[in-house]
Amino acid sequence: MGAHTIRDARMEDLPEIVGIYNSTIPSRMVTADTSPVTLETRVPWFDRHSPGRYPLTILELDGSVVAWLSFQPFRDRPAFEHTAEISLYVHKDFRSKGYGHILLSDALRRAPRVGLHNLIACIFSHNTPSCKIFTKFGFKVWGELPQVAAIGKSEFGLTILGRRIAPYTVSS
Repeated sequence: MGAHTIRDARMEDLPEIVGIYNSTIPSRMVTADTSPVTLETRVPWFDRHSPGRYPLTILELDGSVVAWLSFQPFRDRPAFEHTAEISLYVHKDFRSKGYGHILLSDALRRAPRVGLHNLIACIFSHNTPSCKIFTKFGFKVWGELPQVAAIGKSEFGLTILGRRIAPYTVSS
């Protein structure tokens, strides 16, 4: 594993982020998108991230983005403000080299600092590698949605993995 940098994503990283994301679509293992997304459609998604609340973090190696991780609101309701969905994507040439572990470790340290108490990962049930990495980091199965996604002539289940990061504090 080479020397790497973890940092908040910048707009100029978006083409590489989109490229990594789009490269996962044909496998039918990682995303429910069935065709590539465009850079233009991802700008509003990018803009909804902020380092102080819902970070979008990249792992850079020799000046190139090789992996990214994002936090996003779990649901758009006030009672869920301390819960976020987490997504992790690694460039196909850099999978199984520990970069996903590095980003996930960083995310777990960062989550309490941005006010998050729970993290949820929604992963296709047949995506064993992704389920394994999250399980290794203490995520547990919080739910199963069988045959909830239809891609082509195939149906896939969704496993919801969750991890409690920090307890709630009640102020009087």
